[in-house]
Amino acid sequence: MKVVLVGKGQMLCSLIEGCKSCGGVEIVGVFRYENLIEPAWRLFLMDFFKPSVENTLIKKYGLRDLRFSSVNSKEFRGFLLENNIDLMLVGTWREKIQKEIFETPRLASVNVHPSLLPKYRGPNPYLQVIKNQEPFTGFTFHLIDEKFDNGAILYQKRVEILPYYTSKELRDRVTFEVKKSLPDFLVALDRGDIVPLEQNEKMATYFPNIEEDEMMLDFGRESAAEIVARIKALHPWLPCYVTIGEEFYIPNPYELEIVETCDNGVKLEGSTISACCRDGRGVVMREVTKYREGRHQLPF
Repeated sequence: MKVVLVGKGQMLCSLIEGCKSCGGVEIVGVFRYENLIEPAWRLFLMDFFKPSVENTLIKKYGLRDLRFSSVNSKEFRGFLLENNIDLMLVGTWREKIQKEIFETPRLASVNVHPSLLPKYRGPNPYLQVIKNQEPFTGFTFHLIDEKFDNGAILYQKRVEILPYYTSKELRDRVTFEVKKSLPDFLVALDRGDIVPLEQNEKMATYFPNIEEDEMMLDFGRESAAEIVARIKALHPWLPCYVTIGEEFYIPNPYELEIVETCDNGVKLEGSTISACCRDGRGVVMREVTKYREGRHQLPF
């Protein structure tokens, strides 16, 4: 089976590793998102001085590093046709892929989405499921069609969200499970053993990127559990902020405790902040750091 991989970050790495562990699969090329958005000279410097994990894997396995102006370009489609590509696998990509592209591979064009579709469509399900205190999530291999996260489901796997998970740990776990599951999925797909299942629109949910004001913690509006979930959900992409007077403090997502009783207001003692929440319970945040200009981008 001839495969082209399209994507970025840990999900793309999982697709590379999963394909390499599956006999009979040839990775003809890898189109990484960096090649789409970075000028050639800047990418050269990045790859030389601080290579990404996906670039390191490309070099490790001697894979062809593809560079095109767009996944929808005539040049990319020509590459798919010229190399008789059987399958295009996509993991984390912001462009909407056009029909003439996703219909080009012989077998299919498949996206891996890190949620149990049709629930949690959107750009960052890791963050949203933790923020909403879900007990589990998962990932979905689905056919690509003309709408984001909409195509027929080919394979799903459920993943438990453990209490200590931030979005970082959840992303690590989900992408690891993708890597483990990919060989069996590819074999079943090649044999024609998979029957596509249309998504149930009545069960669909969509969550956009968070707004900047969601980084600011408001203890009077949310319960203690909601505050802790928000802090964990935004890590590692964005920090949450606690305001005390005119100062801003950043909670450590791994040093949080919910207590059953609390004093009103928000108090700072050394590197610990205690806050009373809407439900009358408190959140104790240890090892907080004070915001210093240049370390983090404030949301205003």
